[in-house]
Amino acid sequence: MKNTIHIAALALAVTGLAACSGNKPEASVRDYASYVNPMIGTGGHGHTFPGAVTPHGMIQPSPDTRIDGWDACSGYYIADTLINGFSHTHVSGTGCADYGDVLIMPTVGDRQIDNQVDTLQNLPYASAFSHDNETAEPDYYSVKLNRYGILAESTASDRVALHRFTFPDDMQQGQAGMIIDMDYSIQRQRNITMDIHAISDTEIAGYKMTKYWAFDQGIYFYAKFSSPFNIEFVSDTVTNTKGEPYERCKALLSFPEIKAGEQLLAKVAVSAVDEQGARGNVEAEMPGFNFDGTRTQARAKWNDWLARIDVPDSENSDDLTTFYTALYHTAIAPNLFTDADGRYLGMDRQPRQGSADKPIYTIFSTWDTFRALHPLLTIIDPELNDAFMNSLLLKAREGGILPMWELASNYTGTMIGYHTAAMLADAVAKGQNSFDPKEALDAAVRAAEYNPEGITAPPAVVACLMPQAKYYKNLQGWIPSDKDHESVAKALEYAYDDWAIARLAEAVGDTALQARYDAYGKAYRHYFDPATRFMRGKMSDGSWREPFNPRSSNHRNDDYCEGTAWQWTWFVPHDVDGLVELMGGREAFAGKLDSLFNASSELEGELVSADISGLIGQYAHGNEPSHHVIHLYNYVGQPWKTQELVGRIFREQYHNDPDGLSGNEDCGQMSAWLILNAMGIYQVAPGNPVYSLGRPLFSHMTVNLPGGKTLDIEATGLSDTNTYVKSVSLNGKRLTSPFISHKDIIDGGKLLFEMTDKACDTFSNTEK
Repeated sequence: MKNTIHIAALALAVTGLAACSGNKPEASVRDYASYVNPMIGTGGHGHTFPGAVTPHGMIQPSPDTRIDGWDACSGYYIADTLINGFSHTHVSGTGCADYGDVLIMPTVGDRQIDNQVDTLQNLPYASAFSHDNETAEPDYYSVKLNRYGILAESTASDRVALHRFTFPDDMQQGQAGMIIDMDYSIQRQRNITMDIHAISDTEIAGYKMTKYWAFDQGIYFYAKFSSPFNIEFVSDTVTNTKGEPYERCKALLSFPEIKAGEQLLAKVAVSAVDEQGARGNVEAEMPGFNFDGTRTQARAKWNDWLARIDVPDSENSDDLTTFYTALYHTAIAPNLFTDADGRYLGMDRQPRQGSADKPIYTIFSTWDTFRALHPLLTIIDPELNDAFMNSLLLKAREGGILPMWELASNYTGTMIGYHTAAMLADAVAKGQNSFDPKEALDAAVRAAEYNPEGITAPPAVVACLMPQAKYYKNLQGWIPSDKDHESVAKALEYAYDDWAIARLAEAVGDTALQARYDAYGKAYRHYFDPATRFMRGKMSDGSWREPFNPRSSNHRNDDYCEGTAWQWTWFVPHDVDGLVELMGGREAFAGKLDSLFNASSELEGELVSADISGLIGQYAHGNEPSHHVIHLYNYVGQPWKTQELVGRIFREQYHNDPDGLSGNEDCGQMSAWLILNAMGIYQVAPGNPVYSLGRPLFSHMTVNLPGGKTLDIEATGLSDTNTYVKSVSLNGKRLTSPFISHKDIIDGGKLLFEMTDKACDTFSNTEK
């Protein structure tokens, strides 16, 4: 039914400058944000969104163009031609969808909400649009809504979205409207509870609880408008085209004072705690409706973030855009989760009082980001990375275990491994931890040893957090393929994570625990088949699982996770020398590695994982398990091959266009890979503070390090033909191995690559 409330119009003074954090950049400061193209990743399977945000901000206002399917994960897809509206929460580059909360859509005239067909991607009130009339920048998004003739613009502070809607010149007074849709969500999540209510004739608020990827995701919102409204509430149950009941919760607003050509502004904030938290976020950050001022401050925050690495504008323009867009993508997630009053929602699902000065964060895609995002942060913002580590430890205290993929204070149980252990170990190894290493060790051990008790999560999620694989790996040394799926991938990741736990034990002086977990770290050896030289599934009786096909994939239901034996055989980042030994020595290892890149890219299987993408042979750059592999040539004395492949991936896998990512962006991991390799470095095994050397993307860049230090990275003679590295020197001293320590990097100075057109053993100066 429709409940109508008519609220008397009140005069509103539109005053005040948006009080968001950050400083307005001086005119002389370089506008790094101008190089960013938020449309990169909105095509293909990048799964990014183009809306205006701030670095690691709580709120992500962005247009939604589709509801269902894999490419709806962020709500926006470049091939679409209709916009459903603008929701305020989005995940960046994930392979699963969630969020899409609090959708608003400005309208003119009748507000069509009926006759929704649940098999369609678009809502009854959706509007056509053209990319020709669309602008996306880090701090700003705008689009012309053809159906209504409205120019929709948005910007944001850390916790508040600010919209500006300009109504058409031919609109009659009284026709300006707005739909606020609470029952909408990306991929039609199950709505448990919904509420929306008016506070005044300019304010509206509501609450929603959904069950989907996150089993218990609740969100409050508060919105304030620059002009008074009348309102109709829609709260009823309809039957969808499948014959299923569907509960609706919407508000239909009309703005009687808005005339043709005039603007309506709307401030929208969210909170996981309560309505007052959302309202307090608006009051703290945006007391007025100063759109341009808010945008200026958001722009300043982005320029501050992007200025961490300075690349001269004399470099190739597309490369600059690709690079700075990647750096932008590394600051979308994790997201701020503490309200302006210091409160947040704990992993125990209880509101907790924290500090706005020391906020906690959410959206930890640890399976992805331990590989490159967090190592990058240890260079360009170790203080922020430390805050992330403290957030993860806090979540362990509140919820009973370290997260493996956390969303809105929910354990999702998604993916495998317990890579938070490696992230904590890396921070400790680099001396960048304000947290207690002993607490980190205890939490990591808790995650590594089978114990499903005391975890605050639904039973189905607990089973994912504590799979039987953990029981078997410590009981008998290997995970039987007939006892748990993805056994090989789990075992290889557990071995690496256990090695990382040994590093934490070493740091606190627990020699017995160190020895125990170092032994667990060797468990990868159980899965190496010397006959095929692949990592293979092993049955309970110790026999190899048959049949075996190294290019076969059955997504999430075979011995591997989002990959094949070809990709997973190489996941021994903590003990490359041990893997080299298993392969038969350096030459045999290099030959096997060559075959990875030279093999046919054909995949086989019952349900080939869509995540296996960005293929060079059987190397899959579009998914994370492959990301360290090209650097393995450095371990066997063939650095020129690492250099070749780095350059090839630069050119083939990253582009300045919507289809410019070869796979899911995955909360910054895909982009962080590019940033580190563009610097000429990559950390193969986080927890070991050593980087493998490749080749830079640019002739020159300056990394602005904490404490006022800088690292100048120069590639003399770099060109389309000079793509190999002849020599590398650090502060004038020639390097004799293809590795450099973290300390060398953060101490600053000059890292010089001398480029040549001939493949050579860079560190012996022998041509190949």
